[in-house]
Amino acid sequence: MTEQLEYDVVDHTDASRYEARLNGGVVAGFLEYRTEGDTIVMPSTVVDPRHRGHGVAARLARTALDDARVAGKKVDPRCWYVAEYIEKHPEYADLVG
Repeated sequence: MTEQLEYDVVDHTDASRYEARLNGGVVAGFLEYRTEGDTIVMPSTVVDPRHRGHGVAARLARTALDDARVAGKKVDPRCWYVAEYIEKHPEYADLVG
């Protein structure tokens, strides 16, 4: 049985990335982004190998995409993981611009 990983996802705007933070502030993974006009470019997602398999990348992608929708922005998913996430979750396809 896999231990449940507890973490919060926060938008660390100064670093232009979403971070999955464990208790104590340790970063388990992050999704980088940059804003270019009305589009949010998402070039990469990184998850610490010790924390893979807990849905960290999926939660980072979902949070970033949900925030883009709220902000009325389009996304450019240059990260293969985010592009694949959108393919598997077509409710986000309208964000790709």
